[in-house]
Amino acid sequence: MTRWLVAVALLAGAASASGQGFRYRLGLSSDPEVENPRYDGRFVFARLKYTPGPGGYYYYGLPAWAHGYVSRGGGARAEHNLMNIMNEVTYLRPRTDESAVFALDDPELCRYPVAYMTEEGFWTLSESEAAAFRAYLKKGGFVIFDDFRGDGGFNSGGGWANFAANMQRVLPGAQIVDLDPSHPIFHSFFEIDSFDIVPQAYDRGKPVFRGIFEDNDAQKRLLAIVNYNTDVAQYWEFSATGFRPIDEANEAYKLGVNYVVYGLTH
Repeated sequence: MTRWLVAVALLAGAASASGQGFRYRLGLSSDPEVENPRYDGRFVFARLKYTPGPGGYYYYGLPAWAHGYVSRGGGARAEHNLMNIMNEVTYLRPRTDESAVFALDDPELCRYPVAYMTEEGFWTLSESEAAAFRAYLKKGGFVIFDDFRGDGGFNSGGGWANFAANMQRVLPGAQIVDLDPSHPIFHSFFEIDSFDIVPQAYDRGKPVFRGIFEDNDAQKRLLAIVNYNTDVAQYWEFSATGFRPIDEANEAYKLGVNYVVYGLTH
């Protein structure tokens, strides 16, 4: 299975890179153009966009929400590579050619059961977005939070404090709790028995996986998985480039596959 995933990862990266025509120039702060595919019932990777707070355009002028959506030089997208993996190892048959991007208060988001947000340290939130996102999660939506770390540091983002404050506005009284490898999300497709397998691209220390449960009840479904002090999607993004080791990318793909399968089955 591991060798097979390697081959698929390489193909996924190559296919996605060849299909991306977007280019952006160093030093310019602007949002990438987004054109969502027409809804046809197939699973589509849905990325959440937001207005970044101060410092949120630090990476090649891209808004924080778009990190991994458009790679440096217009290369492979993280979600396209992950969907190619999903297409090969599951019967989901997702769209591999296109993904979607939604604001939190876009009514169309409710068509998409699994959503993804990156760089939550820069996340700003309006009242309408908080209310709409609350409704999305309570109606059965599931969200993957990825790629943020403690307050301060190299990215000057708000880090955990900003994220936690926003989630209290979305779900007042929600508890964000540490998860261990026994939780079903880590066994929904691949068996992940230890977090020691999770690679670290540049974060120091160990990754932390946290969750938000429906009604704060650990026996009920997860509304959100929180990848803290780590950047799992970086391995999806660069799996075919040689920038990150293939063996490590495989472990990151296992997490991504498990997250999507859990979100669709709970």
